Amino acid sequence: MNAINDSELNPTKNPTTVEPKSEREVVVRRTFNAPARIVFQAWTTPALFKQWWVPKSAPCSLLSYEADIRTGGGYRLVFSVDGTKTMEFFGKYIEVTPHSRIVWTNDESGEDGAVTTVTLEEKGDKTLLVLHELYRTKEARDAGLASGAYGGMEETFGQLDEVLVTLGAKGEAGAQREEV
Repeated sequence: MNAINDSELNPTKNPTTVEPKSEREVVVRRTFNAPARIVFQAWTTPALFKQWWVPKSAPCSLLSYEADIRTGGGYRLVFSVDGTKTMEFFGKYIEVTPHSRIVWTNDESGEDGAVTTVTLEEKGDKTLLVLHELYRTKEARDAGLASGAYGGMEETFGQLDEVLVTLGAKGEAGAQREEV
């Protein structure tokens, strides 16, 4: 299977790649034009997360997001699908290391649930985000790929870019006020 790379669609933005790495793994990569602390903030602040997580083109919306984002904490996301039904995703945080790593379970899928790891590596004034999903079986990974969820990552991360610009602008304005 070939990696999906959105830089061919819009060469001015950072590319998002989605690539099956083994029979049980999928890896998504994207560089963001923001420091790791700001990217981490957008992932771990529920009000910010709700602004970017669901692609605007998707036939669903995020109704609620409850999270205790710490090692041993948990989360629950409730989505409205086509305005006719709800869908829930939930799990536990296995590891939360500020500004660099978040690992969680996807318990709604039972035995087929993946473990998701997001790492943030700061490179100058940019951050390389790697989202790694490890499934229990090849069949579960194939079902995850077939679900279409990874196809929305380009749009999702584009929305995250917009939130990061806003957070960066607020940070710069705050720094300028402190200098006065």
